[in-house]
Amino acid sequence: MLWHWMSPAPPAPVLQYDPQVATFLSSPGVGNSATPGERRFADRLKGLLEDDYLCWFNVPVGARHQHPDFLVLHPGRGLLILEVKDWRLETIHDADPVRFTIDTGSGHKVVPNPLEQARQYAHAVVDLLRRDVQLVEPPGSAFAGRLNFPYGYGVVLTNITRRQFEVSGLAEVLQPHLVICKDEMTESAEPEAFQSRLWGMFNVSFASRLTLPQVERIRWRLFPELRIHQPGLDLAAVEPGRRRAGTEDLLQVMDLAQEEVARSLGEGHRVIHGVAGSGKTLILAYRCQYLARTLHKPVLVLVFNRSLASWLRHQFAMQGFSDQITVRTFHAWCADQLRLYHVAAPSGGTYNELVLAVIRAVDRGQIPRAQYGAVLIDEGHDFAPEWLQLAVQMLDPESNSLLLLYDDAQSIYGASRARSFSFRSVGISAAGRTKILRRNYRNTDEILACARGFAAQLLSPVDADDDSIPLLSPEAGGRKGAPPRFAQLASLKAEAEYIGGQLLAFHAAGIPWNEVAVLYTAPFVAEELVTALERQSVPFDWLRDAKAKSFDPARVSVKLMTPHSSKGLQFRVVIISGLGFWPYHAEAEEARLLYVGMTRATHELVMTSCKPSLFSERVRKLCDRAVA
Repeated sequence: MLWHWMSPAPPAPVLQYDPQVATFLSSPGVGNSATPGERRFADRLKGLLEDDYLCWFNVPVGARHQHPDFLVLHPGRGLLILEVKDWRLETIHDADPVRFTIDTGSGHKVVPNPLEQARQYAHAVVDLLRRDVQLVEPPGSAFAGRLNFPYGYGVVLTNITRRQFEVSGLAEVLQPHLVICKDEMTESAEPEAFQSRLWGMFNVSFASRLTLPQVERIRWRLFPELRIHQPGLDLAAVEPGRRRAGTEDLLQVMDLAQEEVARSLGEGHRVIHGVAGSGKTLILAYRCQYLARTLHKPVLVLVFNRSLASWLRHQFAMQGFSDQITVRTFHAWCADQLRLYHVAAPSGGTYNELVLAVIRAVDRGQIPRAQYGAVLIDEGHDFAPEWLQLAVQMLDPESNSLLLLYDDAQSIYGASRARSFSFRSVGISAAGRTKILRRNYRNTDEILACARGFAAQLLSPVDADDDSIPLLSPEAGGRKGAPPRFAQLASLKAEAEYIGGQLLAFHAAGIPWNEVAVLYTAPFVAEELVTALERQSVPFDWLRDAKAKSFDPARVSVKLMTPHSSKGLQFRVVIISGLGFWPYHAEAEEARLLYVGMTRATHELVMTSCKPSLFSERVRKLCDRAVA
């Protein structure tokens, strides 16, 4: 069952699932090496287990990055750790309860007893999970401190039959009920018999039913790379005494669909088309950490938005990857290249001239190609084709690892160029290696309905092949919340005062300052807001121009920014001001901007205006309809 957990803390989880087969979050042969027996056993798990089983192959567990062959989790059965061996009977030269001596073809090799190996992995997993108070029996219980669900471990011998196992004497060093043999994992095996073998590996079984939040906590504990660190949601950044009730227990982790995409990316060029709020940036962060551990050359992350670049740098610094991962806006990276290789910067100083100077220097050999082991591009919809072509040239052909994240609906810089090129034309070979994420997890259904209703004309789905750019309409994630609100005020000053009052009210309700963003449509709107917030003693950071580079999600302050600067970020509360002055320039571009701004809000969306306009009237009608 493919669960989707809407975080943080929805009133009731919504379950979505892929039917018929066990859900593999990491499969043999995708981004990892696997033996024929491991692949065959994975096929049996997929075919002989129901759709509420979660399975992982060879994934790092905990901070020590231990690698059991298989983890199998079932909400009603518990957790199982399995080691798989492709040994034939003649391969085993000697065996005892601690170690095996096997014939490698070029001599003998001493290896751990696979059952003892599985036992050690199981104990390491249990030690990790027992640190979580919600996964153990409470004090006063007869089993206080023990896991509140069963666990077990065992061995799979993919080339030894049960008869061979019994007559060989292996039963003296491998407990028979903890072993699955070759003839017990065939294609024709009965599902009930196969599952009976698996769950017979539990030395202790008891009635238990893991809840969806408990499953998420298990994943959060076992797989640190899946943990989500979003602005304003890190408890360390919340003022003492201001934490909302229950947030001490809030652990955010990728949803299962996001994890499956992240773990299955594999090598080469990859493109992810994802709607706003689908978790594209989370997947990029996961991929960066994986590549930073496996590549010798540095990893480059390119974005368009300064605030997003600052946020990503903050996240990688928290994870200890600052030295291996370089995060830059595209134009800042171009300036770095000119400076590093002593290439004269263009006299005009425009962004286009800056990029052209780098392209010419690369063509002349002044700036070297293949500088990075991997290049990852967020906000690819805002990159011109020649920018993408330049980025591809920076890849080391040996690793050739490229990840491009794209959402045409959020293209706010030159939207007309979005579908005017193919990926192949800029050197991106992603045919057959694209992923599409349609489900929005960030917003409540009410916020998404408002944003989608406002941008309906911009979100008419456009299909495309693997080499072109589709336009996706977001699907609701199923998390319910308060309807968006619209307020019409008598003047811009009254609008700013109203927003200050709203911020004070949200803070009094327990929402920390740094979980709130105020987006403004024009500089004069921001100036009025600054005056009002200073008068009402609301702490804020005005992230204008160069200050966006220093965006710090942990700083205890409301973030005052443009919709442009908010791209890629999210906040519990978003207030969008100055709608009476929109559209100001180009209606289509500013409609996309407002759509981007709306979809930054995870829980509460408030929009204000001091005079009627095309946009404010459309928003007012949508909000009135939402509360009707």
